[in-house]
Amino acid sequence: MGSLQEFFSGMSSLVWGPPMLILLLGTGIYLTIKLRGVTLTKIPHAISLIFTKDKDTSEGDVSAFEALATALSSTIGTGNIAGVATAIAVGGPGAAFWMWMAALVGMATKFAEGVLAVKYRVKNKAGEMAGGPMYYIQEGLGEKWKPLSIFFAACGVMVAWLGIGATVQANSMADALNANFGIKPLYTGIVLSILVGAVVLGGIKRIAKVASKIVPLMSVIYIGGTLYIILSHIGQLPAAVALIIDSAFNGQAAIGGFAGAGVMLALRKGISRGIFSNEAGLGSAPIAHAAAKTDNPVRQGLIAMLGTLIDTIIICSLTTLTIIMTGVWNNGMTGAALTTEAFNVGMPGPGGLVIAIGIIFFAFSTTLGWCYYGEKCIEYLLGTKAVIPYKFIYILCILMGATVKLELIWAISDVVNGLMAFPNLVALLGLSGVVISMTKDYFNNINIEKSEEVKTIA
Repeated sequence: MGSLQEFFSGMSSLVWGPPMLILLLGTGIYLTIKLRGVTLTKIPHAISLIFTKDKDTSEGDVSAFEALATALSSTIGTGNIAGVATAIAVGGPGAAFWMWMAALVGMATKFAEGVLAVKYRVKNKAGEMAGGPMYYIQEGLGEKWKPLSIFFAACGVMVAWLGIGATVQANSMADALNANFGIKPLYTGIVLSILVGAVVLGGIKRIAKVASKIVPLMSVIYIGGTLYIILSHIGQLPAAVALIIDSAFNGQAAIGGFAGAGVMLALRKGISRGIFSNEAGLGSAPIAHAAAKTDNPVRQGLIAMLGTLIDTIIICSLTTLTIIMTGVWNNGMTGAALTTEAFNVGMPGPGGLVIAIGIIFFAFSTTLGWCYYGEKCIEYLLGTKAVIPYKFIYILCILMGATVKLELIWAISDVVNGLMAFPNLVALLGLSGVVISMTKDYFNNINIEKSEEVKTIA
């Protein structure tokens, strides 16, 4: 077991090494430039689209907001609590700056994923929409690229069963409930299996409805806690921001007080944790956005990019400021323990409970979102007949995840999750011309409509 874990840990370091981070970041930069920054300048327009209904004739299974909530349910998770803390502890406060930079260009990556997901989606035998990288690789790049589609889908199923989806989230929730309330992991596994089963066996419409309720609720609880702490220490805010920016370019002592986490370490940790948190480029979110009721791929692409804004620019930033402003960032702790300590210092008494509740909600919602991603991957590989068996195996993986140690599974998950990104990024670069052309047409049409309105009023 030890040698197997060492093998996958080594593979994880290789897969998530500088070449992959450069490819992920480079794709985002390239798309941001080619799209002339619309993913940054059109944020208000994108927000307005969440509250604008498409035509009644638009095809799709869920509303645009429900699609966004489903995608967010899998990205807003323990990475926002533990991942950000690890980046700051190891890479210093400067890691937060590079996390922001990765998110800003990652919005273009997520936008392109949303556009392609809707453009190349198909309707399955059950009458539901199916889309994502496996479809836009095959349909967009051509049949000769199908092996890459199959590879992506196979990785997606493995991540859902043995990684981010079932086992890891169940383990996080079981640990939180055991540490804070003394509930045995087996009991958590049984209850979670039943709850998840009741939701996911109802299909995407039920998953989306639950996600659209849970995501706002859990976000309000966690954001409320961080804002309380930040406002309570508001005098520290200018110094905290200055420390983040200074550390990003000059380096800063990090975990355990060892001398100077260098700029490169801050950069690497910030970029990698940001990407792990918002999943821009990994190819998971477009599977959810493909189900949206819309007749315009660019509209859904604009809504999709808001996921990165919400997850990283807002929620991860609040976690960062909470850790730095309470002064605990260099106390030697890391991960969820560091964020918990920040909450205990900033909100004595209920602070630790807020984190525990946050982990429980985040883990549950991620479990739902990733079940749907894996479902669409198995459907692509084996057809709709494989969906029900897949879901039952998924539920069993939840039970297993709550009750076993997951060091090996974490290592396997990191490898397979990283491998998902490669075929997706190949497709995004290969189909970037399609995304750019459709985006130009969309905004040209909006400008024409506005000029027509002005003429009518005149």
